[in-house]
Amino acid sequence: MKKTIQMLIITFAIFLVAINPAFAEQYPDKVVEKLGTGLANAVTGVAEIPKTINIVGNQDGVIHGMTVGFITGIANAVGRSLSGAFDIATFLIPTTPFVKPAYIWDDFSRKTTFVEAQMR
Repeated sequence: MKKTIQMLIITFAIFLVAINPAFAEQYPDKVVEKLGTGLANAVTGVAEIPKTINIVGNQDGVIHGMTVGFITGIANAVGRSLSGAFDIATFLIPTTPFVKPAYIWDDFSRKTTFVEAQMR
């Protein structure tokens, strides 16, 4: 019984040592990516206002774009900036951004949505 437990412990230790380097190599990349995304979103959040005015204006007309698009753009700007600030504050925990698209310049013609963060 004692030998079986020792063998299980040794097997488990070898498994942990073999798996760990793969995660260790990816971790710095994920952390740096999250920090970069956070900085970009915190700085470019204000660009959500003209982006949303343009999208809503093209879909529903100029008046609707200048009113509803402006108000929605302000809400999206605050959301993107706060998401960026949160990513900066928690960059050591590699999660995906709360905002889609991740960068505002990824798809300037796509509406901004906010989603649940997941591990990278």
